[in-house]
Amino acid sequence: MEIIATKRDVFGKKVKAFRKERKLPTVMFGKGLESEPLFVNLTDFNRLFAEAGETTLVDLKIEKESTQKVLIKEIQVHHITGEPIHAGFHKVDLTEKITADIPVTIIGEDENELVKSGEALVLTLLPTISVEALPADLPHEIKIDITNLLEIDSGITVAEITGIDKTRVEIVGIEDDELVIKLAHASMAEETDEEVNEADAIANIEATEETAEDKDK
Repeated sequence: MEIIATKRDVFGKKVKAFRKERKLPTVMFGKGLESEPLFVNLTDFNRLFAEAGETTLVDLKIEKESTQKVLIKEIQVHHITGEPIHAGFHKVDLTEKITADIPVTIIGEDENELVKSGEALVLTLLPTISVEALPADLPHEIKIDITNLLEIDSGITVAEITGIDKTRVEIVGIEDDELVIKLAHASMAEETDEEVNEADAIANIEATEETAEDKDK
Protein backbone atom coordinates (compact mmCIF):
# COMPACT_ATOMS: atom_id res chain seq x y z
CA MET A 1 0.00 0.00 0.00
CA GLU A 2 1.38 3.36 -1.05
CA ILE A 3 0.47 7.02 -0.93
CA ILE A 4 2.27 9.90 -2.64
CA ALA A 5 3.04 13.08 -0.70
CA THR A 6 4.35 16.49 -1.64
CA LYS A 7 6.33 18.78 0.61
CA ARG A 8 4.39 21.54 2.33
CA ASP A 9 5.56 25.06 3.12
CA VAL A 10 2.23 26.57 4.20
CA PHE A 11 0.95 26.41 7.77
CA GLY A 12 -1.85 27.51 10.06
CA LYS A 13 -4.89 29.16 8.49
CA LYS A 14 -3.24 29.23 5.07
CA VAL A 15 -3.87 25.49 4.64
CA LYS A 16 -7.65 26.07 4.42
CA ALA A 17 -7.38 27.02 0.76
CA PHE A 18 -5.54 23.78 0.03
CA ARG A 19 -8.15 21.69 1.85
CA LYS A 20 -10.70 23.01 -0.64
CA GLU A 21 -8.53 21.43 -3.35
CA ARG A 22 -8.76 18.06 -1.53
CA LYS A 23 -5.20 18.37 -0.22
CA LEU A 24 -4.83 17.02 3.29
CA PRO A 25 -2.12 18.59 5.48
CA THR A 26 -0.05 15.91 7.20
CA VAL A 27 3.17 15.59 9.13
CA MET A 28 5.73 12.78 9.08
CA PHE A 29 7.40 12.30 12.45
CA GLY A 30 9.48 9.71 14.22
CA LYS A 31 12.12 9.03 16.85
CA GLY A 32 15.14 11.26 16.22
CA LEU A 33 13.46 12.71 13.12
CA GLU A 34 12.63 16.35 12.51
CA SER A 35 8.94 16.61 11.66
CA GLU A 36 8.30 17.08 7.95
CA PRO A 37 5.11 18.88 6.81
CA LEU A 38 3.45 17.27 3.78
CA PHE A 39 0.33 17.27 1.64
CA VAL A 40 -1.45 14.14 0.41
CA ASN A 41 -4.56 13.77 -1.73
CA LEU A 42 -7.57 13.44 0.58
CA THR A 43 -9.35 10.86 -1.58
CA ASP A 44 -6.22 8.72 -1.74
CA PHE A 45 -5.76 9.04 2.02
CA ASN A 46 -9.34 7.97 2.77
CA ARG A 47 -8.94 4.93 0.54
CA LEU A 48 -5.63 4.03 2.15
CA PHE A 49 -6.87 4.47 5.72
CA ALA A 50 -9.95 2.33 5.05
CA GLU A 51 -7.63 -0.50 4.09
CA ALA A 52 -4.67 0.00 6.42
CA GLY A 53 -6.12 1.61 9.53
CA GLU A 54 -3.54 2.59 12.15
CA THR A 55 -1.86 -0.81 12.44
CA THR A 56 -0.67 -1.68 8.94
CA LEU A 57 2.59 -0.37 7.47
CA VAL A 58 2.22 1.77 4.36
CA ASP A 59 4.74 3.25 1.93
CA LEU A 60 4.86 7.04 2.06
CA LYS A 61 6.45 8.23 -1.17
CA ILE A 62 7.66 11.82 -0.80
CA GLU A 63 7.77 13.25 -4.31
CA LYS A 64 10.65 11.53 -6.13
CA GLU A 65 13.10 11.65 -3.26
CA SER A 66 12.34 8.78 -0.88
CA THR A 67 9.86 6.17 0.29
CA GLN A 68 9.36 5.68 4.02
CA LYS A 69 7.62 2.93 5.98
CA VAL A 70 5.02 4.60 8.19
CA LEU A 71 1.93 4.03 10.29
CA ILE A 72 -1.05 6.40 10.06
CA LYS A 73 -1.57 8.21 13.36
CA GLU A 74 -3.29 11.16 15.03
CA ILE A 75 -6.12 11.78 12.58
CA GLN A 76 -8.26 14.85 13.25
CA VAL A 77 -11.67 14.96 11.58
CA HIS A 78 -14.24 17.59 10.69
CA HIS A 79 -17.11 17.49 13.20
CA ILE A 80 -19.83 17.66 10.55
CA THR A 81 -18.46 15.86 7.49
CA GLY A 82 -16.32 13.37 9.39
CA GLU A 83 -13.55 13.85 6.84
CA PRO A 84 -9.93 14.15 7.98
CA ILE A 85 -8.54 17.67 8.26
CA HIS A 86 -5.08 16.66 9.50
CA ALA A 87 -3.13 13.44 9.94
CA GLY A 88 0.25 12.16 11.00
CA PHE A 89 2.58 9.56 9.53
CA HIS A 90 4.75 7.83 12.11
CA LYS A 91 8.04 6.67 10.61
CA VAL A 92 9.02 3.51 12.45
CA ASP A 93 12.22 1.57 12.98
CA LEU A 94 11.53 -1.79 11.38
CA THR A 95 13.98 -3.48 13.76
CA GLU A 96 12.42 -2.10 16.95
CA LYS A 97 9.27 -3.46 18.57
CA ILE A 98 6.41 -1.06 19.19
CA THR A 99 3.16 -1.21 21.12
CA ALA A 100 -0.15 -0.70 19.33
CA ASP A 101 -3.85 -1.05 20.09
CA ILE A 102 -5.36 -3.56 17.68
CA PRO A 103 -9.13 -3.44 17.03
CA VAL A 104 -11.22 -6.52 17.85
CA THR A 105 -13.55 -7.78 15.11
CA ILE A 106 -16.36 -10.24 15.90
CA ILE A 107 -17.05 -12.99 13.36
CA GLY A 108 -19.42 -15.96 13.37
CA GLU A 109 -22.55 -14.08 14.49
CA ASP A 110 -24.51 -15.48 11.54
CA GLU A 111 -23.59 -19.02 12.62
CA ASN A 112 -24.23 -18.67 16.34
CA GLU A 113 -27.68 -20.08 17.16
CA LEU A 114 -28.24 -17.96 20.27
CA VAL A 115 -27.45 -14.75 18.43
CA LYS A 116 -29.40 -15.76 15.32
CA SER A 117 -32.51 -16.50 17.39
CA GLY A 118 -32.31 -13.17 19.18
CA GLU A 119 -31.87 -14.82 22.55
CA ALA A 120 -28.37 -13.46 23.02
CA LEU A 121 -26.34 -10.44 22.09
CA VAL A 122 -22.58 -10.07 21.95
CA LEU A 123 -20.89 -7.78 24.47
CA THR A 124 -17.46 -6.60 23.36
CA LEU A 125 -15.63 -6.04 26.62
CA LEU A 126 -12.28 -5.27 25.01
CA PRO A 127 -12.80 -3.33 21.75
CA THR A 128 -9.02 -3.08 21.32
CA ILE A 129 -6.13 -5.20 22.55
CA SER A 130 -2.62 -3.88 23.16
CA VAL A 131 0.17 -5.86 21.53
CA GLU A 132 3.91 -5.54 21.17
CA ALA A 133 5.58 -6.56 17.93
CA LEU A 134 7.87 -5.46 15.15
CA PRO A 135 6.01 -2.99 12.90
CA ALA A 136 5.83 -5.47 10.03
CA ASP A 137 4.26 -8.10 12.32
CA LEU A 138 1.43 -5.95 13.68
CA PRO A 139 -1.93 -7.55 12.90
CA HIS A 140 -4.50 -5.38 11.14
CA GLU A 141 -7.23 -6.71 13.46
CA ILE A 142 -7.86 -9.49 15.96
CA LYS A 143 -10.76 -11.70 14.90
CA ILE A 144 -12.88 -13.32 17.61
CA ASP A 145 -15.04 -16.22 16.34
CA ILE A 146 -18.21 -16.75 18.41
CA THR A 147 -19.64 -19.56 16.29
CA ASN A 148 -19.21 -22.23 18.96
CA LEU A 149 -20.38 -20.30 22.02
CA LEU A 150 -23.42 -22.30 23.13
CA GLU A 151 -24.51 -20.73 26.43
CA ILE A 152 -25.53 -17.35 27.76
CA ASP A 153 -22.69 -15.81 29.83
CA SER A 154 -20.08 -17.83 27.94
CA GLY A 155 -17.22 -15.90 26.41
CA ILE A 156 -13.71 -15.88 24.99
CA THR A 157 -10.73 -14.87 27.08
CA VAL A 158 -7.43 -13.30 26.09
CA ALA A 159 -5.73 -16.69 26.42
CA GLU A 160 -8.20 -18.19 23.92
CA ILE A 161 -7.44 -15.69 21.15
CA THR A 162 -6.36 -17.40 17.94
CA GLY A 163 -5.44 -16.12 14.51
CA ILE A 164 -2.30 -14.21 15.48
CA ASP A 165 1.25 -15.53 15.64
CA LYS A 166 1.94 -15.36 19.37
CA THR A 167 5.61 -16.08 18.79
CA ARG A 168 5.85 -12.72 17.02
CA VAL A 169 2.99 -10.78 18.57
CA GLU A 170 2.82 -10.45 22.37
CA ILE A 171 -0.40 -9.34 24.05
CA VAL A 172 0.49 -6.87 26.79
CA GLY A 173 -1.19 -5.17 29.72
CA ILE A 174 -4.05 -7.68 29.97
CA GLU A 175 -4.44 -10.82 32.09
CA ASP A 176 -4.93 -14.11 30.22
CA ASP A 177 -8.24 -14.82 31.97
CA GLU A 178 -9.80 -11.46 31.06
CA LEU A 179 -12.84 -11.76 28.83
CA VAL A 180 -12.65 -10.20 25.37
CA ILE A 181 -16.30 -10.86 24.50
CA LYS A 182 -19.29 -12.37 26.26
CA LEU A 183 -22.77 -13.56 25.32
CA ALA A 184 -25.51 -11.85 27.31
CA HIS A 185 -29.31 -12.02 27.40
CA ALA A 186 -30.77 -9.80 24.72
CA SER A 187 -32.69 -6.81 26.02
CA MET A 188 -34.49 -3.89 24.47
CA ALA A 189 -32.90 -0.49 24.95
CA GLU A 190 -34.72 2.76 24.53
CA GLU A 191 -33.22 4.98 21.91
CA THR A 192 -33.04 8.64 22.67
CA ASP A 193 -32.64 11.28 20.03
CA GLU A 194 -29.88 13.71 20.78
CA GLU A 195 -30.66 17.23 19.74
CA VAL A 196 -27.81 19.00 18.04
CA ASN A 197 -27.36 22.69 18.65
CA GLU A 198 -26.15 24.16 15.36
CA ALA A 199 -24.26 27.01 17.01
CA ASP A 200 -22.41 24.59 19.27
CA ALA A 201 -21.65 22.32 16.32
CA ILE A 202 -20.15 25.22 14.35
CA ALA A 203 -18.11 26.26 17.37
CA ASN A 204 -16.79 22.71 17.68
CA ILE A 205 -15.83 22.66 14.01
CA GLU A 206 -13.91 25.89 14.35
CA ALA A 207 -12.17 24.62 17.49
CA THR A 208 -11.13 21.44 15.70
CA GLU A 209 -9.77 23.36 12.73
CA GLU A 210 -7.89 25.74 15.03
CA THR A 211 -6.30 22.72 16.75
CA ALA A 212 -5.17 21.35 13.40
CA GLU A 213 -3.83 24.76 12.39
CA ASP A 214 -1.92 25.15 15.66
CA LYS A 215 -0.31 21.78 15.06
CA ASP A 216 0.90 22.97 11.67
CA LYS A 217 2.72 25.98 13.13
